[in-house]
Amino acid sequence: MKDMLRENTAVDRRGIFSFLAITFIVTYAIEGALILGGFRIVPGAASMGQYVILAVMWVPGLAAVLTIKLVTHEGFRIAGLRFGSWRPYATAALIIPACFLVIYSLTWLMGLGRADWKFASFLDQIAKQSTAGMPPMPSPYLVWPAIFFATLVVAPFFNGLFGLGEELGWRGYLLPKLMPLGKPRAYALLGLIWGLWHLPLVLVGFTYPGHPLPGALMFIGLTSTFGIYLNELTLRHRSSIIAGWAHGVFNSQKLGAWALLFPGVNPLLGGYAGLLGIGVWLALGLFEVRRGRKESMNENVQEA
Repeated sequence: MKDMLRENTAVDRRGIFSFLAITFIVTYAIEGALILGGFRIVPGAASMGQYVILAVMWVPGLAAVLTIKLVTHEGFRIAGLRFGSWRPYATAALIIPACFLVIYSLTWLMGLGRADWKFASFLDQIAKQSTAGMPPMPSPYLVWPAIFFATLVVAPFFNGLFGLGEELGWRGYLLPKLMPLGKPRAYALLGLIWGLWHLPLVLVGFTYPGHPLPGALMFIGLTSTFGIYLNELTLRHRSSIIAGWAHGVFNSQKLGAWALLFPGVNPLLGGYAGLLGIGVWLALGLFEVRRGRKESMNENVQEA
């Protein structure tokens, strides 16, 4: 981690500006065209626009490639494209679902969302979208564990590919460029930028349906707190690939079994993106910061 921090001693304003200009102009142009064309994010409803949004996740990564190749000519070593050990991948695959378990257990206990044990909301959505009648469904007590298992061992590989598209840009390129500002400022600024990048989608229902303006502020809180964890992983293992994997695990959990079991959570207070969830992600991030400090101290002792 110390080597990664030492690589850059001054803020590369030219590289940062180029990367952000490409990322935001392309993203806002695509999403703006969709929104002007009537695209809205409706829970439970699929559309072609959502597949376009999925592809947009690769815009930051492509912006990093274009900036390195055409503007700064510094080589791709900065982007941290290395796998490293398998252990942090396994750890992230366990600790993020564990955090979701804590979040939704507290959401349920605090009355911020009801558990739909029989999947009535899910079955109602299928009935509305089906023209051939409802097919026979297995017991919900078999369906939910199967979906949860898939989000643990299958979905992260798919979601991780798109997560890498974002993280190649945010953690692979932008984070090292901001580190000369110092870790607190770099982390805060990256969390703000990452949150603002999602702004058009939040305003049309992403994550906080029915709460566009408060949701925009809350989403910055989410990206800032969960971003601490991703930042620490990236710096410690000198890899944006591990950040992409962790991002994929996160998306697999939020889109899978928990959304099915808790369809009516208060988005501002409960769930993975409400105040409760933000608090858990902050605790996870601070734990990783403390862990990183201990490892750095141990390295200094060994060097001495």
